[in-house]
Amino acid sequence: MQEREQIGWQGVSKTGVVAAGDTKSVAAGIEILEAGGNAADAAVATILALNVTDHGQCSIGGEVPLLIYDAKRREVKSLSGQGRAPLSQAAVDWYMENGIPNFDVKMAPVPSVVDLCITTLIQYGTMTYEDIVAPTLALLDAGKTEWHPKLAVTLRRMVEAERKTSGSREQKVQAASDRFYGRNGVHSDIADELEAFYIENGGFLRKNDLAAHFTPIEAPVTVEYHGYTVCKCGPWTQGPYLCQALRLLEGFDLKGMGQFSAEYVHVVTEALKLAMADRDEYYADPEFVDVPMDALLSDPYTEMRRPLIDMNNASLEARPGDVENMKPLKAEGVFRPGVGGTTTCVVADRWGNVVSATPSANVYHAGGTGTTGVSYGNRLRSLNTTPGHPNCIEPCKRPRITLTPTLVLKDGVPILAISVAGGDLQDQVTLNLLLNFVEFGMRPEDAVTAPRFATAHHQDSFDPNPNREQTFKEAGSLTISDSISPKTRNELVKRGHKVHAQSNPIGVPVMLSIDHASGLFYAAGDPAAGRHAAGLEG
Repeated sequence: MQEREQIGWQGVSKTGVVAAGDTKSVAAGIEILEAGGNAADAAVATILALNVTDHGQCSIGGEVPLLIYDAKRREVKSLSGQGRAPLSQAAVDWYMENGIPNFDVKMAPVPSVVDLCITTLIQYGTMTYEDIVAPTLALLDAGKTEWHPKLAVTLRRMVEAERKTSGSREQKVQAASDRFYGRNGVHSDIADELEAFYIENGGFLRKNDLAAHFTPIEAPVTVEYHGYTVCKCGPWTQGPYLCQALRLLEGFDLKGMGQFSAEYVHVVTEALKLAMADRDEYYADPEFVDVPMDALLSDPYTEMRRPLIDMNNASLEARPGDVENMKPLKAEGVFRPGVGGTTTCVVADRWGNVVSATPSANVYHAGGTGTTGVSYGNRLRSLNTTPGHPNCIEPCKRPRITLTPTLVLKDGVPILAISVAGGDLQDQVTLNLLLNFVEFGMRPEDAVTAPRFATAHHQDSFDPNPNREQTFKEAGSLTISDSISPKTRNELVKRGHKVHAQSNPIGVPVMLSIDHASGLFYAAGDPAAGRHAAGLEG
């Protein structure tokens, strides 16, 4: 196993790479690749380890959307590692009357990380759950906090279920998940203890919510941009707005403007504002509402919206489009506003499989869910209580989350994977990195350390206030790395942007690219943001 001390912020290899958060989580993924596991195996090992090393940014009771390119099937799939609202209508009625609280177990969806990991192993992996969880158990056994041994017991119960089950590898791995969720007729001591914790602390989740949970495997949302196919999870995430922004930007010569010129920063920011306005207006769980994704990405709609970008003036309005009537602005939707935690994971292997995942939880209470060591997060606060809004809470509904991994293909095979932590910043930073690569030819080690910019000109994805206008963060804002020249920043101020220069990293990215001509994988994580990466030796 590659020693932790040898793991830095970038890696190059011909046989496999991992980029994630803490060095120990990167080491867990590398260990699995060294043992002959594929990218799916290594990604699951990395995700499980992150729930220990990066606890607070993610947890075993949180969530993790995942994109995977399967080299055998030559296809990309999205795995929805996102828990749902309680099945109980009475619980939803309570939320509608009282709101979705913060710092309270009522804000927690069904834990989804375990089933996401198991589903990934069954569908795409090659190894056992016991093999995959071994690095995480080693971390827990060496840990010193109260919840470490509790979670270790929970994970070992799942190993026990796998060992006791006869049949195929897939059936054995499934038994581990069933022990956690109490499915398929399996009595689950874990589910019993989770339910007891929920009841004791006034939560609404019950064993039937756990038993009903599953991980949908879906087609990704895709767009073509200058010969690249950009793949995102569906509108139960914010991911498709990156696709909308790219469609708008197709009509501009970004490379000709020059990287980090005032023109470049301005037009990218204005495209993001328009795309995020549509995100806030239309995106939600597509199992519950008809999200007009095809129309939002269509040529006619894009061509109507693109002229709204004024190259001389920053918009200070929220401006969703009217996709139903194919008009550039939704008259009643336009308004002039007033005034957590996530981690990262990308993996590639020698067989051509690539994974991008974004584990999270926004954990406020290290380790706590009673005897199981399973923390909970706040993701139900990414729903709202606005009657008639697409993202209004309903029984068993997925919140429209900010978590948004990215895979990019060239000529049908992966060339780029990006994962970013940072709430509403995530796809803005992804767009920075993607354009660094596509327009300006940067490799990951240069792309993740280059200056970045983002805007808070959007609704707060973690504010469930039924008055959505009141959740708008800062009209016209533009946060920009202070290494971008004062001349550029001054020009942006003249165009009406409210510029905030900062030295701290904007978002927390990791990135890998594949040079198919040389067979080399390049991986990097922004060292200033505490990201790490490593390549498999040999």
